[in-house]
Order: sequence, then C-alpha cells, then structure tokens
Amino acid sequence: MKKPKTAILDIGSNTIRLVIYSYDERRGLREFENIKTVARLRTYIQATGEMSEEGIELLQKILLSFRQMLEDYDVHEVLVTATAAIRQASNQKEIIVRMKKETNLDIDVLTEEEEAYFGFVAVAHSVPTESAVTIDIGGGSTEITYFKNKKLQYTHSFPFGVVSLQQQFMKGDRMSSVEKEQLALFTEAQFRSLPWLSGLKLPVIGIGGSARNIAQIDQQRKEYPISSVHQYKMDVHDVYTLSDTLSDLSIQELKKIEGLSSDRADIILPALEVFRVLMKVVKAEEFMFSGKGLREGIMLNRILQTHPEELNKHEVFKHSSDTLAAEYEINLHEAEHLQFLSRKIYLECVKNGIIEQSPASLLLLERAAALFYLGEYIDADSASQHTFYILSNRSIDGLEHLDRLRLALVASYKNKDTFKGYAAPFDQWIEKAELKHLRELGAILKFAYGLNGSKRSIVNDLSMESSKDGVRMKIFVSGNAMAEEYQAGKQKKHLERLCKCEVSLQFVEKDVDTND
Repeated sequence: MKKPKTAILDIGSNTIRLVIYSYDERRGLREFENIKTVARLRTYIQATGEMSEEGIELLQKILLSFRQMLEDYDVHEVLVTATAAIRQASNQKEIIVRMKKETNLDIDVLTEEEEAYFGFVAVAHSVPTESAVTIDIGGGSTEITYFKNKKLQYTHSFPFGVVSLQQQFMKGDRMSSVEKEQLALFTEAQFRSLPWLSGLKLPVIGIGGSARNIAQIDQQRKEYPISSVHQYKMDVHDVYTLSDTLSDLSIQELKKIEGLSSDRADIILPALEVFRVLMKVVKAEEFMFSGKGLREGIMLNRILQTHPEELNKHEVFKHSSDTLAAEYEINLHEAEHLQFLSRKIYLECVKNGIIEQSPASLLLLERAAALFYLGEYIDADSASQHTFYILSNRSIDGLEHLDRLRLALVASYKNKDTFKGYAAPFDQWIEKAELKHLRELGAILKFAYGLNGSKRSIVNDLSMESSKDGVRMKIFVSGNAMAEEYQAGKQKKHLERLCKCEVSLQFVEKDVDTND
C-alpha cells in the first residue's frame, strides 16, 4: 500500500521549491523529493510596490512546471505557501487570483507571525537546545524568534532579506568596507529596536539556505570529517573569521568557494554580516545551523493537530531513535533486552569499583544499545562498519555532532583495533581518556550482545563479584542457554580488558517469577 504524500510548494523571495513528504507513526516525517529553482521574485517588486508583469509571468511559468511534476509524482495533496515577495507586493490579490486561474493552485500567503512560528516549530522539534534565538533570512524578509525551555517567547519579522540587502548595500561585484559597515550599522539598529533581543547570551540558530551555505563553507575550510550540516556549530570567532575572509572576495571569486552554491555567491556576504551582527546584539557565543525550517514546521504543525502525543519537543532524540529503529528494522524486544543487560552489567561494574558511575555514560550506553549494530540491515558480516558510518554521518535530530560521534563509536563496537580505526580521524575532537571510556562502554555492550546469542531474551538477571582471583559473574537464565554460553565465552575478552583480570562465567538456570 502506497503511503499518502503531501507536497509543499514554497514560493520564497529568492527561490521557489517543491518538497514532497510522507508521514507514518513509526518512521516519522520523511522527505521524498526536493527540487528548487532560483526566481529572485523580490527583484521584480517595483518602486510602486507592485510585482512587475515579468515577475508574475515567471512565477506562473515555474508553477506550471511544478504542477506537471506533481502529476508525475502522483501527489494529490498540495500546500502552496508564499512568503515576503508576494506578501509585500501591493498587487498580491491579483497575483493569487491569476495563479488560481492559470495553474489551478491556491496560494496561501503566510503572515509574518506564521512564518516565524513555523520556523520555531521545526527547530524546537529537531534540535536538543532548550533555549535560543532563531533567524530565518530569506530574500525579502528576516524572521527572528526567541524561545525559552522550548516555549516561544517572542517573534518578529523584519521587511529586509538577503536580496533586498544586496540591492541596497552592494553596488558592485564585491562588498566594500564602507558598504559592509553601512550594512552592519543598519542591521544592528534594526535588531536593537527589539528590547527583548539584546544581551540574551543564548545560541543563535540559523534556518534556511544562506545559513546552510555558511555552515558548508566552514566545514570545507576545516576539512570536517563527517557529513551533514544539521546541528553543525560554529563559535563566534568562526563567524567573524569567515566574515573577514570572504569580505575581500568578488562574486566571481566567491563562486569558486567550496561549499557555497553559485546561485548564492552574490547574497552570501549580506547574510553572513546579518548573522554576525545578530550574534553581537544577542551576545551569542555559538551559531548553529538547523536543517529543518519553514516547510518542516508546516508539516509538523499539521501532524501535531492530529497526533499531538507523537511529537514531544523535549524528547527529540527518542523520536529520532525510534524512527531509525523502524527504518533499519531493529527488533524492539531484542533492543529493550540489550538495554536491560548492558545497564545491569554497567551497574555491576560500578558496584565492584571497575568503572565510575556517570548518568551521562549510562544514558549513552542505553541509547547505543537501542541502535546497536543497526547496520546488520545492510550486511550482517560488516554490521559494525555500516553502523558507524550511518550513525556518524546521518543527521539525527536531537543529537549534536560530537554526541552523534560518541553514539556511533559505542553502538558499532567490534573490537579495540576497529574502534581505534573509527576514532582516528577525530583525534582533535575527543581526548584519549574519554576515548578509553567510550571503548569500555562499547565492550560492555558487545558482551551484553553475546548474552542474547539465541535472540530469545532468556537471561533475566546477573551479578558480579570481585576477588583476588578475578571477577565471577553469575548469569541467571530461563531455558537452555547453549548459544548464550558460547557467545558470552567468545566475547568475555572485552569484559576482561575492562576489568583488567580474568572473568569467570557461571550460568544458572532458574524459573522466572511470573508475579514480578
């Protein structure tokens, strides 16, 4: 049975984009197709405030092309939204009526408040940050929000964007120091007109294409070793350095910059300067990019209307983990049992003074157990390699990049040498002491995995006791444990490396108390 698809046709001031989504309760919101064209509709707004006939004809032509694509994709539910360019056009009503007549598409012109709100919804449900300032700078408007504890506090929409700022402040093929200063003074005055914005000392989260390109440029500059820009962080010095580096370049030189889309070469400097000034006003130390924005916010808002219990913005990672487990067909019962076993071993190690207790470490261990060896879905023999690659390179909502790497290292643990190989490109990210601890968590998980060798979840308890002769582990089972004894015997070397002594295993069969 085909999943129903919903398309959002997003008419922006700089680009027009068609994105097709599907949603189901297990796999969540999924993007099937994403096609854009650069229209620069903002440039067709005349001095009178009207959009010119040339701009309207261009819009009509693009919408007709997208309509044909929608028929080819067999999409019947289409949401057509428009933002600043049409919202600010004095002949807005005439444009909407004409597009309905010529393309049979109903355009919903979002208010400034709606545009800002949908951006907030997307960010709140896709990043772990509890409090922040968001900025979505489009071609003709800039939306700012401030949320605290994932609750929206303030929103504001400014009637300027990267296209209008480029037209106003950049007269040649490069931005002069005077133009840069004038732009900075203008945007700072605009931001300081909001009394709730100054001095918040919170991260700034960028939404949209300009923010994405800046994150990509910074990743290229640093030879960043993993993929995806969602939840990528830059500190305030990175933003200032990038501003200084790019400001001297012409548009033609900018087009050669790795990570920068050529169609944004002429507008990236105004965008970067706006982000820099906003961080100055907010007194932000961090800039983060969110890969989820207006369109995802619209879709999530629709889902929340009918399934409010499914999307908890305070448990973003749990939802991501559940959808990953569904996508890679992880057996939920086996995953829960692996969580139980690894937690039990961890706590026994703590009790025996083998490792120090840490709530963060236990949480990481349980998260890794839920996704352990998900790469088996691709190939059982190379499950470890596939698991590490997927978890380290895939965007995972609610998990910042360093935490994603930690998860990947533990959830893919195979042996000491393989772990070292995976960790090698990240020697500047994680100190040796922490790498050792992550390897210990991986060893616990690998041994726990062996304790469910027959996939029957027959190990229902265990205990560990240290003595001068080593560590003795009693493993209580219900049923024939031949497979568990064999696998645990193979994997106990990981536990012995952790304990730094010999580990003896004793399997004890007992009846399960059904009243527990």
